[in-house]
Parts: sequence; C-alpha cells; structure tokens
Amino acid sequence: MRKVKFANDEYYHIYNRGVDKRDVFLDDNDYIRFLNNLREFNSEFIREERNMIQSLGTEFDSESESNSGSADPLVEIIAYCLNPNHYHLILKQVSEKGIEKFMQKMGTGYTNYFNKKYDRSGALFQGKFKAVHIDSNEYLLHLSVYVNRNHFIHNYNAKGEWIYCSAPDYLGKRNGILCSKNVILDQFGSKSEFDSDYGRFLEKNAEYFKDKKELEAYTLE
Repeated sequence: MRKVKFANDEYYHIYNRGVDKRDVFLDDNDYIRFLNNLREFNSEFIREERNMIQSLGTEFDSESESNSGSADPLVEIIAYCLNPNHYHLILKQVSEKGIEKFMQKMGTGYTNYFNKKYDRSGALFQGKFKAVHIDSNEYLLHLSVYVNRNHFIHNYNAKGEWIYCSAPDYLGKRNGILCSKNVILDQFGSKSEFDSDYGRFLEKNAEYFKDKKELEAYTLE
C-alpha cells in the first residue's frame, strides 16, 4: 500500500532505478525513447505509441509539441533528469489519479521496449516508482536543483552538458516545452542564457548537494 496519496494541483518527486541497480539506458536512443514517452503517454486515453515513437533512431524534439502532447494531460512535468541507472521527475498532478496512470504507462511502455530491444524478460525497474510529496515552495525550489543537476551530483558527464535533463531549458540554452518551468522561473529575476538568477541559484545549490553526497560516502550512519 502506497503511503503517499496523490492529489490534484500538488507536486511530487517521482523516481526509480533499475532492478539490481542495473543500467536502464544503454545508448542515446534509450534516453530518447523515454523522453518521447514522457510526452506521448501524458494523456487520459490509452493510445498506441505513434508509429512506435517513429523509430529507434528518431531524435527527441522537445520543441515540437506541448507539455502534454494532448488536450487531456494527466500531469505537468516540471523537471526531469535521466541517468544511466535511474531517473528523477518532478510532476504536478492535474487529473484524478493522473500520476498513477501516467507512471503505469511509462513503466510498462519503456520496459516492453527495453526487453524487446535487448532480448530480455522480467522487471526492469526496482519495484513500484517512489514518490515524495513536495509540501512547500522552498522544497520545490531546492528539489528543482537536485533534479536538474542530478547528473552532476552523481558525476555523470561532469565536464560536459547533460542533455537528458531539463537544465538546458531552465537556463535558456534550449527552447524545449516538455516542461512547465514557470512555477520555478517566475520566482527569479533575469532569465537570459548569459545572466540567469536561477542559473546562479542552480549552481550554488548543486555544489552543496554534491559536497553533501561526497561527505556522506565517508560517514558511517
């Protein structure tokens, strides 16, 4: 029985990782598939993936459609980060049981794709997705940093830009519309790529999260 109760117009941190901590994204097309699914499955109605999301080689275009991809979205996607063996999402529920419906379609759809592509069977993710209610604005702001810079915190591609997260959209480096960014960005001043108040907030707090994680590695609980 899930302890977290989902309510409309509330925000939630949603995350999961591969079973046995295995990688769930093995190449660029896997990341692209998951991102396309975020858009395609955000609908009240069950639909076949459009031509199986066209093809494995189709490039993800975050500017081509709206956040929901439909007139009846289940959730608003606030931020995301996909790492090799896990993902993080910030979602706002906008339809009754929207998060549960959305994540059920996401989990089943991506697992079916992955198992078929890599000739495997069985569960791909470590049980049901994890969910935490975001119960304050301060929590939402700082969690947006944790999600947008999660690749940096975990030392994935630390020296380069990680494109499989929403940070480039928040920093004005990409005009993607997969995410509803205004709930975060409207609380900051300058939003340009070269002078971003949120960007400074992002980098300062990402360093804090990274330092805290590295410190915990040497601390006995």
